[in-house]
Amino acid sequence: MTVLDAYAVTAYLRDEPAADEVGALLEAGDAMLTAVGLGEVLDHLVRLAAADEEEAALDLAQLGLLEAIAVDPAVGAAAGRLRARRYHRTRCSVSMADCIAAEAARHRTAPLATSDPHLLDVCNVEGIDAIVLPGSDGSSWPGPSSRRGSAGG
Repeated sequence: MTVLDAYAVTAYLRDEPAADEVGALLEAGDAMLTAVGLGEVLDHLVRLAAADEEEAALDLAQLGLLEAIAVDPAVGAAAGRLRARRYHRTRCSVSMADCIAAEAARHRTAPLATSDPHLLDVCNVEGIDAIVLPGSDGSSWPGPSSRRGSAGG
């Protein structure tokens, strides 16, 4: 199993540089979004890409992503603690949805596929397995550096 963050799915649907890698994960049949990530993707498709709500849901159904990972209290609480430890508004601006995806991956001992450098920083520091995807511009996370693990903010 691989947990996808919302970016991974939108990158696939928009045929961005990560599309081939995400496509391979989807074809393997065990890639999933969290319920929050599913909401993020639908919001992006409808609000920002002006997709029809039903068509957006159908697209996700065809990708096998409508059956999302439920966010149970343990994962929600762990995500809150993770964000409290790692968030900084300029150095590590991970969202709560990002932290939920990271904790869902950790709780399932599964990798998290993302291109978000701050989320990758958090995964690195926290020991959460990650699949590094290329960003929208084709760039890739440079890996751990001295700024990794900054907390507070």
